[in-house]
Formats: sequence, C-alpha cells, structure tokens
Amino acid sequence: MCVRIIITGGTFDKYYDEITGELTFKESHLPEILKRARVTVPIELEVNQLIDSLHMTDAHRQRILASCVQSPESQIAIIHGTDTMVETARLIGQAGLEKTIVLTGAMIPYAVTGSDSLFNLGFSVAAVQLLPPGVYIGINGRIFTWDNVRKNRERGLFEPLT
Repeated sequence: MCVRIIITGGTFDKYYDEITGELTFKESHLPEILKRARVTVPIELEVNQLIDSLHMTDAHRQRILASCVQSPESQIAIIHGTDTMVETARLIGQAGLEKTIVLTGAMIPYAVTGSDSLFNLGFSVAAVQLLPPGVYIGINGRIFTWDNVRKNRERGLFEPLT
C-alpha cells in the first residue's frame, strides 16, 4: 500500500535566505527528508503548493481538498503550516472522505538545527497507516481529531478543545 504525501508548504519546507535573512520557499525538502529518515513505505509525493499557511485562502484549501478527493491512495499525509492547519483539517473533515488523512507540520523549519520536521513526518507516515479512516492532526507525538483540536499560540503547541 502506498502513502500519498501532499505538500502545501508551511514552516516545514522553508529555506533560510542568508542574503535577505528571511525564510522563503524554493522547493520541497521532502525527498531529502524521506531519504534521511530511511522511509521504506512506498510514497507518492505531490506538490500541491508552497505557501505560508498565514497566506492561505479558501481557494488554497479547496485545492488541498480536491487533491485528497482525487487521490487513488486512501492513506494521505499532508505537510501544512501550523498556523491554519486546524482550518484545513476542518474543511477536509467535513467532506467525510473514506480515507485516513493526517496533517502535520513543524514549528522549526527542516533547514534549521533543532527542527521537529523529521520526527513529525515519520510520526505522520506511521499514524496514517495505523489510524482508522478520518482526518487528524499528528504533531509532536500527539494525534488529534479534526473536530477536537486547536493551536495554543501562547504555548506553541496543539491541544484538544475538551
């Protein structure tokens, strides 16, 4: 069975531009991360977009949903920015797809020392294979259902609503 990874950008895939001092997008780090993590599960990578989730609109979210609907794979991990991950998970969750979908991201870019991206990717690839159909956020060792999660911006972590 193959796992589809839909890449949408977020902090996970940002590069540090040493000239401007900004975090920007060039291309996805996913091929390098998968190699480094020694993932042996068959993976189908799809670059949907490379965008900071703070700039994501409803149209961007609809593109992600369309990719999930059209995917022949029933196990999907989505790399997404953490700032609006909950909103995208809600849209996909409300669609009621009969697939297992895990959204993940990172608080620190892969290209920066101390990033949580490598762990979060491995965690989400494992989770998408083990969880029943539904939409989840899998990050920093925790799994949340799409309808019971929020990002606590003060603490920099995800937590259940109840």
